[in-house]
Amino acid sequence: MKRKLKMGMVGGGRGAFIGAVHRMAANLDGQIELVAGAFSSDPKKSQLSGKDLYLDPSRVYGSYQEMAEKESALPVGERIDFVSIVVQNHLHFAVAKCFLQAGFNVICDKPLAFDMNEARELRRIVKKSGKVFALTHNYTGYPMVKEAKDMVRKGKLGRILKVVTEYPQGYATGDIVSNNSGKIASWRTDPKIAGASNCMGDIGTHADNLVGYITGLEIDQMCAELTTFVPGRKLDDDGNILVRYKGGAKGVLYASQISNGDENNLNIRVYGTKASLEWHQEDPNELIVKYHDKPRQILRRGNDYVCKAAAENTRTPFGHPEAFIEAFANVYLAAAKSIAAEVSGRKPPKNPDFPTVEDGLRGMAFVATAVKSSQSKTKWTKMVRF
Repeated sequence: MKRKLKMGMVGGGRGAFIGAVHRMAANLDGQIELVAGAFSSDPKKSQLSGKDLYLDPSRVYGSYQEMAEKESALPVGERIDFVSIVVQNHLHFAVAKCFLQAGFNVICDKPLAFDMNEARELRRIVKKSGKVFALTHNYTGYPMVKEAKDMVRKGKLGRILKVVTEYPQGYATGDIVSNNSGKIASWRTDPKIAGASNCMGDIGTHADNLVGYITGLEIDQMCAELTTFVPGRKLDDDGNILVRYKGGAKGVLYASQISNGDENNLNIRVYGTKASLEWHQEDPNELIVKYHDKPRQILRRGNDYVCKAAAENTRTPFGHPEAFIEAFANVYLAAAKSIAAEVSGRKPPKNPDFPTVEDGLRGMAFVATAVKSSQSKTKWTKMVRF
């Protein structure tokens, strides 16, 4: 293409953390331009957000339905090429369906949908549409996560025996409505908006997605315990899961929002017969590789020894740290390549390096199985089919 991709956004208006993150990520590489949006269900608030972003008022809409209708009436090259969806969980399906059926590519914040029925239907719609659909499991965008994936794929760890994944946060330890994080967190504990799970659905899915991305392992069974520690909450704020993976590997996955003192401590340890690796989101530029018969190694992004995928997703030389926004931008950049191909009438890459609707289905099945297991009197629960 000889122009930037034109992006629209649904949600993410004034005061929305994740909307600003998506816009920064989309803008980082100069390949995408935000030209339209329905930033709030309140038309006046949507216009104010559009004004903040210096958009043409005629391209700022009062509803996502109006946006899809009016944008699809514009000529190719002027209308949006894709929409970024950053609304609350219960609206993901409706907004994605609307834009896919209107002929637009979609980048959607996770989770994929509200429940498994919506998720399966959305997969059907995506396949029928032929459009690009990307899901922003952003932690897959880190260069050293890609290095870890490459090491596993090349057999450097040997046969995978065990995976331990943790995602502890402490922001919701007390009465979240009474502090500054309440506005962000309170809707996540409402089952009518968030879905069947809060903690495991919000951050546990990131831990599960990281396991799947790095190792390629698929869950066979799990034994889960989801807990609501803070009185009055309707959904879980902590969870512990034992996992049996297909092929024999075992796993432990722990996600928590009441781990006092932790901020965003996502980390993963993968143990193989030849070696093991360890990666921490709060120190993302390093990958630790451990051996039983020689000293451990610390690999760092930006160096010549990293794999092709890690190098291609690195923007600055070694010694110049990259982090959250850059990883998010890597997901956008990979999706943009597929979207540009689709818009130009070419076939998108066959195996794109960004989370797809299939990854979204896996995440929804993971949550559904965890909730089912936690509520069951049976020790082990088979993974929900997706």
